[in-house]
Amino acid sequence: MFGKIAVFGVGLIGGSFALALKKAGVVGEIVGVGRTAASLERAKTLGIIDSISTSAADAMRGTDLVLVAAPVAQTGSILASIKPFLESGTVVTDAGSTKTDVVAAARESLGEKVAQFVPGHPIAGREMNGPDAAIVDLYVGKKVVLAPLPENSADAVARVAAAWERCGAIIHRLTPQDHDKVFAAVSHLPHLLAYALVDDIAKKPHASLLFQYAASGFRDFTRIAGSSPEMWRDISLANQAALLCELDAYMAQLTRLRDCLARADGAAIEAVYANAQRARHNWICAIEAAEQQNKEGGD
Repeated sequence: MFGKIAVFGVGLIGGSFALALKKAGVVGEIVGVGRTAASLERAKTLGIIDSISTSAADAMRGTDLVLVAAPVAQTGSILASIKPFLESGTVVTDAGSTKTDVVAAARESLGEKVAQFVPGHPIAGREMNGPDAAIVDLYVGKKVVLAPLPENSADAVARVAAAWERCGAIIHRLTPQDHDKVFAAVSHLPHLLAYALVDDIAKKPHASLLFQYAASGFRDFTRIAGSSPEMWRDISLANQAALLCELDAYMAQLTRLRDCLARADGAAIEAVYANAQRARHNWICAIEAAEQQNKEGGD
């Protein structure tokens, strides 16, 4: 399916993409491009990539597909670096967690070649970083959102979709604007909250005592605070407007709960908890039903 793929950023996301396509047997060569030689050498040692490129010209030569899997703030500079070497048959996509800023960066950096860029976002991850975090089945049964541009050809979109499907992913489509609103609520805000809670506790004078007694509930709630600070800094700033709206709504909810607690209004508190429990239960059931349906379809 692909003779050569270039991956900019060979950590968890880019590395797992490469491993999955290798396992599927649909790529001849994967070349890795990144900021640090050590990371690229490690990715090669682990068999994630076949070769290392030190220049955009070499990386892009004869390449069928490019995945930009770097922090979103780097997207524009990466696209600008490959534009002079972007061959007519090459399709470029990304794995960024925000889309409106990425689309704007692509238009500015690629200019008349923007039709070759298909925005994407795999909805999968772990709190680990770097090439050692990459796993071959990261995308199996997971959603990948594509946010095609009006300029994209049907073939370009289909090629990107096919690559992710070969990784085991399920393709969804959203506009860049809808994408950013949705993920501000269900991804970006939870990360902000987890980071804020752990940072708050870590700054307390008795932090060591608190962490000593923190158990599974705290670990589960704060797992995502182990993610890359650089990446989530970029995501937070890139989706600032939508994230601020969600944060304001959440702070209003906390204020309401605080008032209930101050009044010792147990019924009101329980009502919030019960509604949250029902909503989460329904969500989990829907996920499990979809997973079962996908499994039966695969069988």
